[in-house]
Amino acid sequence: MLMPTPNSNLIARRAEFVSALRTIVPGEGVIDDTVALAAYECDGLTAYRQKPMIAVLPETVDQVSEVLRYCHNVGLKVVPRGAGTSLSGGALPLADGIILGLGKFNKILDVDYENQCAVVQPGVTNLAITHAVTNDGFYYAPDPSSQIACSIGGNVAENAGGVHCLKYGTTTNNLMGVEIVLMDGTVLRLGGKSLNEPGLDLLGVICGSEGLLGVVTEVTVRILPVPEIRRALLLGFNSLESAGTCVSSIIGQGIIPAGMEIMDKLAIEAAEAFVNVGYPLDAEAIMIVELDGSAPEVDHLIDIVHGLAKDSGATSLRVSNNEDERLSFWAGRKAAFPAIGRISPDYYCIDGTIPRRTLPEVLTRINKMSDEYNLRVANVFHAGDGNLHPMVLYDASIPGELEKAEKLGSDILTLCVDVGGVLTGEHGVGVEKRDLMEVQFSSSDIDQQQRLKCAFDDQGLLNPGKVFPKLCRCAELGQVHVHGGKLRFPELDRL
Repeated sequence: MLMPTPNSNLIARRAEFVSALRTIVPGEGVIDDTVALAAYECDGLTAYRQKPMIAVLPETVDQVSEVLRYCHNVGLKVVPRGAGTSLSGGALPLADGIILGLGKFNKILDVDYENQCAVVQPGVTNLAITHAVTNDGFYYAPDPSSQIACSIGGNVAENAGGVHCLKYGTTTNNLMGVEIVLMDGTVLRLGGKSLNEPGLDLLGVICGSEGLLGVVTEVTVRILPVPEIRRALLLGFNSLESAGTCVSSIIGQGIIPAGMEIMDKLAIEAAEAFVNVGYPLDAEAIMIVELDGSAPEVDHLIDIVHGLAKDSGATSLRVSNNEDERLSFWAGRKAAFPAIGRISPDYYCIDGTIPRRTLPEVLTRINKMSDEYNLRVANVFHAGDGNLHPMVLYDASIPGELEKAEKLGSDILTLCVDVGGVLTGEHGVGVEKRDLMEVQFSSSDIDQQQRLKCAFDDQGLLNPGKVFPKLCRCAELGQVHVHGGKLRFPELDRL
């Protein structure tokens, strides 16, 4: 994995940049101490590390705007950073650039129950939104496993999902508006509290843009009333393939559960040892199916799912009888990632999405690949929408094991594309999948995506080296520009 070659001329001007940035963000808002900068050298993809030249921690939108404008004028690269929980290296720093940390933007600004939305700053954690509205009978639906720590700004950048995204959608389906600051310092508002905004859907462009187009400084999200009742089924199977078949059977009946997750034996054993929630240790796979709605509807659906699971070869079945039991079923799934960390020195979490009908085939082939590479793979995934999260276990202290894990990860992601899927479901491309983009997209596809980046960032200073396999050169692409919040087409201006 290669990053852009650092610009030695920029590094030589470090003291100049530090001085200028401290006039914009005074006090402790600019970090240049080498030891302190170690806290920013990686995100959740810890295999890759690089200290930034400088870290800047603004507190106001005006400061963000001035910092970006200054960096734009001097040609200084910027990597936006939220909570640092990204698993694709999206917040990996650059040796000749700054980290722009949004951790101080941590306030819930407004809760509007009439319009069923909340306005929050990007540093607010995902779970904090639900905690803020739960006493009034509402919640925020997207719930990544890292929801206790991940920030809503990062969720927007990666279009995060979670175990309930099958029925309620990912971040983009629950996002109503954002305030972003462009690289030239322009502050731009997209969307808002109303459901239908006129004009191009630039909000859809921003969600999932991985920090390449602008810096999010405010987010308006949809909040939902808590369902009347929520119950979960914990199903055990003697094979991953049987669990995958059950998924297809449930969806084929027109049932859309609130959540539907599968864990394989290795993940089951690790999670049970970690949280002790009573998972069946004799099962090769478990599936958690959550159903919500009115009590009669949920009871009816439980009976149907029970029958479908039995027909698919389920070897055990438990139904939650109260809220504590439902939450206990999910506790192991939510803790799967840290649980795996207890049984392996290192692991590499992959994120790819496949058509549901291919689940049995893909899981069988992943197991075969695991044997071929002699690396254990723990499978945990959002079964309902085909979003896989295989975790490749390795030991970085053994020469060549990281490279072997990366190669296995590449083979799994290539398999996802080969069966009609995509490279990522919610973790983003970052640096992890950057060099695989050409597996899914043609050169023309990638050029079009780069033109869009150039429209927002004409010098390519925002998060360079991420997503695209080659650095874009905006002058060569005939790009449009976003100027003062409006799209401009230079070619048309000359007519």
